[in-house]
Amino acid sequence: MEFLEHLLLVVHILGFAALIGGLLVQARSPEKSVNSLMRDGIGTAFVAGLLLVGVLESDNNADLNNAWVAVKGTVGLVILVLVMANLRKPSISKGLWALLLLLTVGNVCVAVLWS
Repeated sequence: MEFLEHLLLVVHILGFAALIGGLLVQARSPEKSVNSLMRDGIGTAFVAGLLLVGVLESDNNADLNNAWVAVKGTVGLVILVLVMANLRKPSISKGLWALLLLLTVGNVCVAVLWS
């Protein structure tokens, strides 16, 4: 079970890395858009996160902070909805791009700094 937890955690981290990479690759571009790397990254991170919580909940010895899970899950869901809602648009505003970047970095900060 521990191997599955670690595998899902790695997949979750790689999903967020892909999302951040998809956002940062457009940093200097004057026209921003939702790209496939962002879509695949948040989709992977969200699904892996859900599976990880399920695996951790099934372990009787796991001490899981439900408030932490709720915050990370809610922010992840907001990012997923924003990415999917703007996927077919040829461009997005710089404000939406900045919001996606802020929410993504914020979600990573919650994961690392919340103790």
